[in-house]
Amino acid sequence: MAIYLTQESKVLVQGMTGAEGMKHTSRMLAAGTNVVGGVNPRKAGRTVDFDDRAVPVFGGVADGMARTGADVTVLFVPPAYAKAAVVEAADAGIPLAVVITEGIPVHDSVAFHAYARSKGTRVIGPNCPGLITPGESNAGIIPADITKPGRIGLVSKSGTLTYQLMYELRDIGFSTCVGIGGDPVVGTSHIDCLAAFQDDPETELVVLIGEIGGDAEERAAAYIRDHVTKPVVAYIAGFTAPEGRTMGHAGAIVSGSSGTARAKKEALEAVGVRVGSTPTETARLVTECLADGE
Repeated sequence: MAIYLTQESKVLVQGMTGAEGMKHTSRMLAAGTNVVGGVNPRKAGRTVDFDDRAVPVFGGVADGMARTGADVTVLFVPPAYAKAAVVEAADAGIPLAVVITEGIPVHDSVAFHAYARSKGTRVIGPNCPGLITPGESNAGIIPADITKPGRIGLVSKSGTLTYQLMYELRDIGFSTCVGIGGDPVVGTSHIDCLAAFQDDPETELVVLIGEIGGDAEERAAAYIRDHVTKPVVAYIAGFTAPEGRTMGHAGAIVSGSSGTARAKKEALEAVGVRVGSTPTETARLVTECLADGE
């Protein structure tokens, strides 16, 4: 089983013909993703060869969906055009839009998240690595060869920590790994993924990766207390971050005691979540929880 993305998913790539789009489309295809087309109004009607597969280019998302039955789009578009690209995808009625682009102005993100929500389109990102259901489909830039299918669900703000935990727990494997992005405003939250993993019968345990800034992890802790019966293991990045300084992601900034790693750790532990002090310890806690049948 999986959440949001399966082997049946049909994927469009907005910005496929750009350098990043070409590189990662090739990687997605190699991972078994059913990429059914790219979107570029200036190159509509052409095809792009990827090894042994020719992928058509459509003039718009609506055309691509009508021609292929696509239900996922992955966006590799410059920040200045990201809002328009998400709005186009939402207007076409696509169920899932994965926004890889970083550096999108926050007011643009706020606008397109609200618009997409009103149209029934789930947005993952922006400034995220996407999501992967190992052995089935990969929508974004997550390396496909560092883990295998299994029984852990993962939701993370951090791309690199997503990869590290996937690798450290590769012998157990994952149902789905979702990189939600580290911007101040994202389309899919820890809580959204926790709810989906709770409902997924093949996910036995959830790994939650957070980082300093905001209160997403505290809100996730409250949700876990009230709604999640499966074990959750967490890691919070940023214990050594200085106050008032942005660290890596645009949303990773603390002010006073608000948004600190310690406050998040305490909130999660208060509801029974085991929190590792390092990624490696977090992986060990996961292994112990599964072995203990928690």
